[in-house]
Amino acid sequence: MRGPQGTLFGRNTPAGIVKIDTVKPGDEFAVDGSVSYGSFNSVSADGGVTLPLAPGVVSLRLSGLWQQRDNWVDNGFTGEEDVYGAYSEVAGRAQLLITPGDRLSVLGSYSVRDLDGQSTLFRANILGPGDNELNDNYDRDTVFYDAGGRNDAAYKAEIATAKVDYEADFATFTSITSWANSEGRSRGDIDGGNLVTGPGFIPFPSDTQDSIDLEQFTQEVRIASASNGPVQWQVGGFYFDSEFDVTTIGFDFPPPVTVNHTNESWAVFGQVTGEITPALKLTGGLRYTEDEKAFAVTQTSFISGPGAQERSVKDERISWDLAAFYDVGADASVYARVASGFRAPTIQGRDVAFGSPPSIATSEKIMSYEAGFKSELAGRSVRLNGAVYYYTIDDPQFTAVGGAGNLVQLVNADQGRGYGFELDSAFQISPDFLVTAGVSWNNTEIQDDTLAVGICFQCTVTDPTVVLSGNTRALVDGNPFPNAPEWIADVTARYGVPVGNAGEIFAFTDWAYQGKTNIFIYESAEFNTNNQIEGGLRVGYAKLDGTFEVAAFVRNILDADNVKGGIDFNNNTAFVNDPRVFGISARVSY
Repeated sequence: MRGPQGTLFGRNTPAGIVKIDTVKPGDEFAVDGSVSYGSFNSVSADGGVTLPLAPGVVSLRLSGLWQQRDNWVDNGFTGEEDVYGAYSEVAGRAQLLITPGDRLSVLGSYSVRDLDGQSTLFRANILGPGDNELNDNYDRDTVFYDAGGRNDAAYKAEIATAKVDYEADFATFTSITSWANSEGRSRGDIDGGNLVTGPGFIPFPSDTQDSIDLEQFTQEVRIASASNGPVQWQVGGFYFDSEFDVTTIGFDFPPPVTVNHTNESWAVFGQVTGEITPALKLTGGLRYTEDEKAFAVTQTSFISGPGAQERSVKDERISWDLAAFYDVGADASVYARVASGFRAPTIQGRDVAFGSPPSIATSEKIMSYEAGFKSELAGRSVRLNGAVYYYTIDDPQFTAVGGAGNLVQLVNADQGRGYGFELDSAFQISPDFLVTAGVSWNNTEIQDDTLAVGICFQCTVTDPTVVLSGNTRALVDGNPFPNAPEWIADVTARYGVPVGNAGEIFAFTDWAYQGKTNIFIYESAEFNTNNQIEGGLRVGYAKLDGTFEVAAFVRNILDADNVKGGIDFNNNTAFVNDPRVFGISARVSY
């Protein structure tokens, strides 16, 4: 859901949310599953079964996932082959639905996840210098590590949730209670190489590990109108409590440091939709939020300095939105929305491990304006949706990464601005041929003529620079938001050839384009990407009722080498996408 979701979802959603609904238990026995096998001995299998223990009263659904891949990246420094790139993941979920009557339902869910894998493979000096092209130091199948402990990463998580719905005559009462725990660690050769052979100039080694132990609790209650009349409403409350410890360990530097973060937040909210005419609906919402965070160092070192370095931040805000929806006809509608949202203040404590104090960013406040249309044309064979938007942000929060000073700091700019448009479409060219396409243009700008941030160690900074307290800093006024591509586009096509009355041979392809993207808050010749394209193809046989499919597939069909991020710590380090993968897959549903 795009745009500030400051009313019903509210907490730290200035850009929108992704909402995921899982398959729920039902009154009929059902089994579904899929399995695939591909390059690098990659295996992915998932499945679920619904068991009506007492039809209409008690139903159980069990689902699970297993994924694994072998090592495929060599270590050119040690001469070892196939030592990086592997992972193994197991996850499961049990859901129990109890409906003792027509009005009451209770859904309980318990999920677990266990991942043994490896952290991102950083690659030293593969960019530039002086441009963002991958150079001769880059070899997708090889890294040159002298440390990092195999880049091991391991995480475990569990989540328990209970949802209770009671349908009274005038409204539905809902309570959602959730508890989560996660713990894990990730270690890496951060400099991306070694001091002997590089590649390129690496002034000093960096081999660190971060680990986390997190516990989180949420509670939401809602009352929503039960009628489908001209006025529909919803009110509710939300509570959030979180605590986690992060431990940073250096091999051999820095010495271990542990920091503790806590966050408590609560909110009350309401929304009402009124039917002004059969074609016109107005929706308004309001939310009041209080958010408080605290930070302390619980394990110090001679680098971090003595004491807990306690910090705390707190804010309370009112968010709101107002929208109008108008049906132009049976197949087209237009809408307009204005919304106010905010992101709560926060604390960054990573720099404590390296002798710098924690940093704080105050709340950012966003005002968003959007107008658009939705349509189905030509007998519903064409779908065309579009929107234009404009937004301003007061005190936008950014993470300023400056490798030359080993900085990861939170900062507030004075203002930020963005505007653009989005289009998405679908064309049912024939009963057997479907094409979808989408494009968006997003122009963002940091507006602060005094904000100066840390810079890279070796890259070519293109921003104006100043010297503050003996350190070179970049002035970022006018820069785009980091990791905010200006252009994004996608297209898919599916063509089926009927086979008898029950099935079809099909081919499906999908392609994605990402335009110029600046990686950090400052601009440089090296740390940006542009004109990235990735595509895939899937060819197979499927039954028309959706109960069976078998296919061959290829991902990243062009074997494109696309930079997905960088580290400016002591050299021009970057990391890239996965290589081309071939495979076969099957899916059944009963």
